[in-house]
Amino acid sequence: MDWFEKLNDYFPVHEMKSKEHMEMLLKERGDVYYKDEGEHHVVMYAEFPEFIFIDYLYVAGTARGQGLGHQLIEKLKKHNKPIILEVEPVDYNDTDTEKRLHFYKREGFTHATSIGYNRRSLATNEDSPLEILYWSPTDQGEESIYEQMRHMYEHIHTYKDEVIYGKRYQTADEVLKYGDDLNKDNILDELKK
Repeated sequence: MDWFEKLNDYFPVHEMKSKEHMEMLLKERGDVYYKDEGEHHVVMYAEFPEFIFIDYLYVAGTARGQGLGHQLIEKLKKHNKPIILEVEPVDYNDTDTEKRLHFYKREGFTHATSIGYNRRSLATNEDSPLEILYWSPTDQGEESIYEQMRHMYEHIHTYKDEVIYGKRYQTADEVLKYGDDLNKDNILDELKK
């Protein structure tokens, strides 16, 4: 099984980029977008001067519980810059979502409570709310994490989206909310009910 098949089998369709998208990022944005692949893992990540974004982290089921995920995270932490990632909210019908969250908490990641992230999938046309987690070697605040997420979204997630998918993803302003904007959206959602 190649690296893309491993990712595609593990991650929900609404979270996946196409193989064409990832290959284009690796080829055309090879100064920023990277693949770390081994027999039992695949890590797709973007490294910018100020931060790292983990796009996908996959560890084979047969290798889980052996410290491989920890080693992969430690390797990225050695770059000594904030690491940001998106995870699915806990779904108690899917134990992997809870295990994933516990793993990142054990690795020292913090849940960004003032950042809202909800992207409509081009593959399924469904909203996909995700949680933002981050690790920082300094006490970086969530406002900075929010700005870095915006940067990543505009340079990785939406990279040549119209060329690849035939339509555009939502703008960063539509997908990401911070602080008071997040609270306003929550209040408006409650009023609509």
